[in-house]
Amino acid sequence: MEYKKERLLNSKYPYIKYNAELLFNNKDIDELKNQMEYDPKIVSLIDELKDWPGPQISSHKSANQFFHKLVFLADIRITNETQVINEIIDKILSTLDDDYVPCLQMLINKAYGGSGEIEKAWALCDAPNTLYAMLKMLVKDKRIDSAVHNLADKIDDFGYGCHVSESLGKWRGPGKKADPCPYATLVMLKLLIIYGKGFDKEIDICSTVLLDLWENSKTKHPYIFYMGNDFQKLKVPFIWYDLMHVVDVLSQVPKNRNDSRLLEMFNVIKKKETNEGYIPESIYMPWKEWDFGQKKIVSDWLTLCALQIENRLTTSS
Repeated sequence: MEYKKERLLNSKYPYIKYNAELLFNNKDIDELKNQMEYDPKIVSLIDELKDWPGPQISSHKSANQFFHKLVFLADIRITNETQVINEIIDKILSTLDDDYVPCLQMLINKAYGGSGEIEKAWALCDAPNTLYAMLKMLVKDKRIDSAVHNLADKIDDFGYGCHVSESLGKWRGPGKKADPCPYATLVMLKLLIIYGKGFDKEIDICSTVLLDLWENSKTKHPYIFYMGNDFQKLKVPFIWYDLMHVVDVLSQVPKNRNDSRLLEMFNVIKKKETNEGYIPESIYMPWKEWDFGQKKIVSDWLTLCALQIENRLTTSS
């Protein structure tokens, strides 16, 4: 651990050095934060998001989608203290529907229950991500509060199903109506955790659903989400339904940290640790130029993410 700690604190990547200081030394160092904010790769990513909402939704899994890139910026602790972020937030807030939920441009073919036209719409596989990012970026707005409550109310005993805005008509994902959508449940859990108050029941239901899916992963595959070999490959950033993402979110709930199923999932990650850190086993091609975009070398960001999880699981809450 000590070697990995020194490696991360001395990383050549400013966003890793800054987050390593927060994890290991609990220090918010302005100089490192400034270096991160002016890093050319971060600046380029922020500049790209000025064109919010970005490309029309064709696949929520696409790593090119702007809401995934916004989440990454939030996860490395870029906040609305960076002025240009506020320009992006203003554009997001201009897309809210009547329930204050941020919308994107979507086209669902008539054959799948949509209108066949480009619609201003949201789904539970995008809106929670956008709201999560804004909250983590320290955005305070009563409309966000309303949106979180409106989405949280859509929970069932089995978690969150496939919910979309009325503008998408009868469209829904490829699953039974009484099944949880694992990804929607995951990102709603992530959103409710960061919101931080009033959703203990919903957080408990989501946690129970995800832990049960792992326990019964050989027989339960709602909405065609599996927890097999591809799911278990180490991968960042946190975009889709995979082991690192699920464990990262579940480990943020103190009640889960002694659950044998979560510890079993983390053990799958831990067994893949090398002396220098963790090596990605799968990558998103749009991020191939980043620290975590190669499958043959240790990734400082993947290593830091894994150590953040380990720190939660080994530190009493």
